[in-house]
Amino acid sequence: MGLKWTDTLDIAIELDDTHPEVDPKVIRFTDLHAWVCELEDFDDDPDRSGEKILEAIQMAWIDERE
Repeated sequence: MGLKWTDTLDIAIELDDTHPEVDPKVIRFTDLHAWVCELEDFDDDPDRSGEKILEAIQMAWIDERE
């Protein structure tokens, strides 16, 4: 079973492992969207995301980093 847009914490953990050089506080949502879609375990419709979902992923990533 792959990651879905609602799996914000799991996505944030994967992103932190995949992009350790990135500061999630200053990421552009276009980059964030692309990186989520590129995750090996991601299995959801790329068009189902929105600003609220991307913001939730960003906040979870920031929390994971701290």
